Amino acid sequence: MNADSQTLMQTVNFVYIISSILFVIGIKMLGKADTARKGNIISAVGMLIAVVATLFDRQILKAAEPMSWALLVGALAVGSIVGYLVAKKVKMTSMPEMVALLNGFGGLASLLVGWADFYYRGMTSSISNMVSGGLPTFTLVATILAVLIGGVTFTGSVYAWGKLSGKISGRAQVFKGQKIVNAVIALASLAFSVSFCVVGDPQTAHLCLIASIILSFVLGFAAVMPIGGGDMPVVISLLNSLSGLAASAAGFVIENNVLIVAGCLVGASGVILTVIMCKSMNRTLSNVLFSGFGAAGGAKGGKVAGEMKPMSVDDAYYVLEAAQNVVFIPGYGMAVAQAQHAVKELATILENNGAEVSFAIHPVAGRMPGHMNVLLAEADVPYEQLKEMDEANRILETADVAVVIGANDVVNPAAAEDKGSPIYGMPIIEAYKAKTVLALKRGKGAGFSGLENALFFRPNTRMVYGDAKATLNELVSKFKQ
Repeated sequence: MNADSQTLMQTVNFVYIISSILFVIGIKMLGKADTARKGNIISAVGMLIAVVATLFDRQILKAAEPMSWALLVGALAVGSIVGYLVAKKVKMTSMPEMVALLNGFGGLASLLVGWADFYYRGMTSSISNMVSGGLPTFTLVATILAVLIGGVTFTGSVYAWGKLSGKISGRAQVFKGQKIVNAVIALASLAFSVSFCVVGDPQTAHLCLIASIILSFVLGFAAVMPIGGGDMPVVISLLNSLSGLAASAAGFVIENNVLIVAGCLVGASGVILTVIMCKSMNRTLSNVLFSGFGAAGGAKGGKVAGEMKPMSVDDAYYVLEAAQNVVFIPGYGMAVAQAQHAVKELATILENNGAEVSFAIHPVAGRMPGHMNVLLAEADVPYEQLKEMDEANRILETADVAVVIGANDVVNPAAAEDKGSPIYGMPIIEAYKAKTVLALKRGKGAGFSGLENALFFRPNTRMVYGDAKATLNELVSKFKQ
């Protein structure tokens, strides 16, 4: 290695360290709503720096022919334009499914990197020598891991996107012997993967790799199929972690340090978030993945006694007008109605009217981790007003009014009272402790998980039917009058 090459390698590795530091800082800033946007930009800058450094590291710019340059610039332009347009036009209600797709494409990219690297090396030298000794076993293992994890992440994310977007039913799809079928697929995939790493014949190794790719695609669909819509926050977090692990494996394949670091950061943070989500629901990850929660005909818990008591917007106005302590509890219904700005306006009016206002945020409210935080941050709700579950429950004990906006399972008292309920034991926002509960809901149907909400039948609960945004705007109008 000459002096120039050594200097270039040292410079590139130094730039990779800077990129990694920016990734860490960006992820840290994503932990708070008021710094999340800046953290996202910092992480993006870190990735841009890493991409440019890689172009020099692999001498792509030096060796690129005119056609290669055209492909490189064209791909960069197309990706940038598509990314910008999608991010610009996507509605906040569609953000969970967009995140699912991004996870999926990340997994697919890692799969293609692993496959292309093996195919390229095989076409430019003796695969037999590489498989038997020329290509390290570690690289073969990293390749198959990138392929397997990437394939499962891709199809699993596509299936999650279908559920979240309403293209397919959000219910858990279960059938007799499903766990056995999934186990057989997983074992077959494992068998082909081991064969890929140990077989000496290059053509056989390539066939094993293709078989592993196909089975990983099937396994991704099969793994997400028995998971209901109520568990989607956990699934999104887990798929995010898998996309990071696939990227890290791909980094080992092509010996790219920054890809290894970035993948490990995403994988580790995704695992931590998945654990937090499971604890928030008082459930294990295996229970989320294999219980079939939300399946048609599944356990629904005990029958709810009583009836829902409707209230007009006029009466709801008088209740809020007299309240001194109001807690808003947002759910996915707020996202569907795009009501976050109306909520913010009503909250401001109530504060000017002398009321103390706060927002109770459940960790798994919505369709992805932090969904409600993102929506309320978009509406410029002060971060100090967002209360986590434990603090919110202390406030609700003395609250005059709790306004539930499209939330279901996260406020369902059955989680604490009905041992036959699938969500029994899950920590909830204790809205029922408020003196009066106003539940803003389109109709009498159950939530996304399919469970009847016992809160709506409580003596202190009144149902204000209609589109949440329209209802809130009408309340705002009445206060302004």
